Amino acid sequence: MEQTKMNTREYYVIDLVHILKSIWHRIWAVILSSVLAAAIAFSLAAFVITPKYSSSIMLYVNNSSFTVGDLGFSISSSEISAAQSLVKTYSVLLKNRTTLEKVIAETGVSYTWKELDEMIEAAPVNETEIMAITVTGTDPYEAERIANGIAKILPQRVSEIVEGSSMEVVDSAVAVNKKVSPSITKFTAVGFVLGTLISLIVLVIIALLDNTVHDEEYIINNYNYPVLAKIPDLLDSGAKKYSYYNSYKGSK
Repeated sequence: MEQTKMNTREYYVIDLVHILKSIWHRIWAVILSSVLAAAIAFSLAAFVITPKYSSSIMLYVNNSSFTVGDLGFSISSSEISAAQSLVKTYSVLLKNRTTLEKVIAETGVSYTWKELDEMIEAAPVNETEIMAITVTGTDPYEAERIANGIAKILPQRVSEIVEGSSMEVVDSAVAVNKKVSPSITKFTAVGFVLGTLISLIVLVIIALLDNTVHDEEYIINNYNYPVLAKIPDLLDSGAKKYSYYNSYKGSK
């Protein structure tokens, strides 16, 4: 019984040559899909998606010692690890609700503190005591105003909360009219790649589902049946047609 089941089991063979031929015959569809997808991505990046702009400030983090609750800490700002720790602490204070609400009141913007939080990034500059704060928004002048508002509010908040600490403005924000996103080049490249992949996947599926008999090799490879005869294509070319006609007359 088990042997019978094994003998009647069917196997599906994937003919890679057939798939490649099918893709090659429709290569125009792949090119068209890639160009069309790239054009759509370019249009979205250039005309549909709202561009964003960034403005940055730099603050010098300085602290010899500070106290949190009943615990006292002594930190040398010349140490890299200490500077990183301070930047992390000040980043938390920066993105605190109270701090951001004070920034909103100072700059007069119409964002909620959570929306403003998503617009702000803070990080140390090359593992130094310098803290870079970047504000990204749809208006370069508004981003500049928010960044300079942070430069005014954050040092005040740090000195109020962290005892013995200070922050100094190293570089104020300026409006930069060069957009940071979306990147038209990246969007176009991604669209081209996606268009190519999608078209190739569709053509592979079409080739796998195609059970049409194209030639004698298809029968031999897929069914292992012998080919007894092949009908010639008499309409293939005038030369072939003439040669078949001549051989027919000669046989008479």
